[in-house]
Amino acid sequence: MRLRNGERAFLCFPYFPFVFVLFHGYFSSSQEPLLCWGDQFDNLEKHTQWGIDVLEKYIKFVKERTEIELSYAKQLRNLSKKYQPKKNSKEEEEYRYTSTRAFLATLNEMNDYAGQHEVISENMTSLIIGELTRYVQELKQERKLHFHDGRKAQQHIETCWKQLEASKRRFERDCKEADRAQQYFEKMDADINVTKADVEKARQQAQLRHQMAEDSKAEYSSTLQKFNSEQHDHYYTHIPNIFQKIQEMEERRIVRIGESMKTFAEVDRQVIPIIGKCLDEITKAAESVDHKSDSQMVIEAYKSGFEPPGDVEFEDFTQPMKRTVSESSLSNSRGDGKYEPKFGSKSKGKLWPFIKKNKVLTSGPEDFSNLPPEQRRKKLQQKVDELNKDIQKEMDQRDALTKMKDVYIKNPQMGDAASVDHRLSELEQNIEKLRLEVQKFEGWLAEVEGRLPTRTEQARRQSGLYEAQNTSAVNSCAQDRESPDGSYTEEQSQETEMKVPATDFDDEFDDEEPLPTIGTCKALYTFEGQNEGTISVAEGEMLYVIEEDKGDGWTRIRRNEDEEGYVPTSYVEVYLDKNAKGAMTYI
Repeated sequence: MRLRNGERAFLCFPYFPFVFVLFHGYFSSSQEPLLCWGDQFDNLEKHTQWGIDVLEKYIKFVKERTEIELSYAKQLRNLSKKYQPKKNSKEEEEYRYTSTRAFLATLNEMNDYAGQHEVISENMTSLIIGELTRYVQELKQERKLHFHDGRKAQQHIETCWKQLEASKRRFERDCKEADRAQQYFEKMDADINVTKADVEKARQQAQLRHQMAEDSKAEYSSTLQKFNSEQHDHYYTHIPNIFQKIQEMEERRIVRIGESMKTFAEVDRQVIPIIGKCLDEITKAAESVDHKSDSQMVIEAYKSGFEPPGDVEFEDFTQPMKRTVSESSLSNSRGDGKYEPKFGSKSKGKLWPFIKKNKVLTSGPEDFSNLPPEQRRKKLQQKVDELNKDIQKEMDQRDALTKMKDVYIKNPQMGDAASVDHRLSELEQNIEKLRLEVQKFEGWLAEVEGRLPTRTEQARRQSGLYEAQNTSAVNSCAQDRESPDGSYTEEQSQETEMKVPATDFDDEFDDEEPLPTIGTCKALYTFEGQNEGTISVAEGEMLYVIEEDKGDGWTRIRRNEDEEGYVPTSYVEVYLDKNAKGAMTYI
């Protein structure tokens, strides 16, 4: 294709819509018409490099997203772990309520929720970051190859153009030399003064120059045809193919980043159902919260079996000889441990069940007889369960050692069978001891639940109120009393301790005027009153009630005018007179 001076052409490849190539120039001038192609290569090189930069920027974005997901998951796990109850702690016992169980379920679900964010991070790392990183490396290599081919094709056509220009200049020079030689010959031939030899020499020189011009013309024609063929292949075959490959490469990059963005969304969408299940479980746990059940558990955990005290009786000081002081009066300073005499009697200092004491004793009877009936039953049941678990552990160890011994017997090279006999003997002894302990506690538990008619052991007949009492002449008036939560408390004055005679109970029974009866009672079990102030009763015996239970678990009864004392309230069935205050039946 030949272009004349000043003409311009727009070259458009219909099968290559990605690039419209604009070039200008003319072949007959010294200007090179290939510079515009070079400009297009530079533009395409910049554009494809920008595309790679965009891809790397997206990879960096996804990488930072995965780091955020991992950090968020770690913080959620730490948060869940922080509020998990500690094993073998009081906090763990609190998780028996429905509200705290729901909170524990929420913590567990939050742990699973954090796991889903870790899954998001892992999937994005493998499906997006890893794949795109490999693809970027391949894309860079492919881009480098395509532009290398383009530069090589450009250099080849430029070389062909230079060869054409050289052939053309040589042909032009030879033509000029031939014209000068012809003119010189004609001048010599017309000059009569020139010898014939000089004319012949000039003619031969002109013929030689003409022959050289013809040869240059033929060479220039051949070079021109070759260049036109190369130029046609360059502009219509090689360069379009290279640009087509660059276009396909760029389109694949665009498609790939679009697919990665779709994967980015799909990774999130895949975990949405599982996250939804976690949230559903949290909602389900919240709906399982039952305030009535929690309240009932509190009642069962802390009920003591005590009955509230009766009304405070009027103390008539106009009749000093009449015993009218109520045992349940809160005006008596029982919390400070002071001894206060009354008209005609001495205060026994009964415990009001809701008054806190200064000291709490950490030890108590093995059978928990110092506790109220319901609390005692729970403690005994808990002890039985613990012993059964210990028995099971010992039995598991015994079974494992027995299997090991059998293996040693069958395969002596693996070990000595006699080496485990000592340990097996120890386990058998431990199991036997634990079983005896279980039987002992089950016996106490059976008595508490009413399965046994009598109490056979003397230690279980005594209350915590009287166990600490001894036969010495002087005792501290700070008696150990039981509180509603089943613990021992010690009443003691903050300033001094007053000593009272050990015959305090005897003084109360030496009143000149006995207390009136307020009802009757029937002994449900046999009780042997071994401590001072108590009275022994036989099962089925009918007695008189002269003082009802004021909250400390003891009822004061009378057999006759000379015999009266205290018995555990749980051992008798009380029938109060209708006119008596606080008439109530205790079973």
